[in-house]
Amino acid sequence: MATKMSEIRELSAEELSTRLRELKQEVLTLRLQQATGQLENTARIKAIRREVARVNTVLTELRNK
Repeated sequence: MATKMSEIRELSAEELSTRLRELKQEVLTLRLQQATGQLENTARIKAIRREVARVNTVLTELRNK
């Protein structure tokens, strides 16, 4: 469920903060699954981390306007 930058840029600052919190929680859950050997799709962690970076980029752009 990779989100495009154009879709991320359409969100408000509050929505971005909420999305960031959700993504970080998902990364934590995936890492716990990986540590216990339950994670099947290890590439999902990388995809979520990249989306976190995208959201952080847009939040920084909004703050610097």
